[in-house]
Amino acid sequence: MSRHLCSTVVLAGMVMASAAPVAALAQEASQNRFRLEKTESGFVRLDTQSGALTMCRDEGGALTCRMAADERAAYEKELDLLEKRVTALEKQQGTAAARTGVPSEDEIETSLSIMERFMRRFFGLVQEFKEEEQQQGMPNRT
Repeated sequence: MSRHLCSTVVLAGMVMASAAPVAALAQEASQNRFRLEKTESGFVRLDTQSGALTMCRDEGGALTCRMAADERAAYEKELDLLEKRVTALEKQQGTAAARTGVPSEDEIETSLSIMERFMRRFFGLVQEFKEEEQQQGMPNRT
């Protein structure tokens, strides 16, 4: 195995070994995010990260949690804000698309100049390779 390949394999192993504990911690944190407390009318779910409280009830063996009124209002406010942002982005994208129609004469000339330099350099390299091959002699391919 080449030295470069060996070091790459070792590095990949080290990255994978260090990622496993991080993933385990993230999963453990998400499992411990919520705490349930029994109340007279059911349960209260506490989000230990945000401090939000949600009322939950046992309905037919399934725990059903509903947002409180203030949580619902905050949720609706966030949805409205996101809808406005999406609308603004769509308008911005629409005006950008309308603005990009046909390129100007200067933009075309600039693009062609770049392409011409690229092609000249590329074919120059091809010519150099051909000359090197001719200097070394053609190998017998039979």
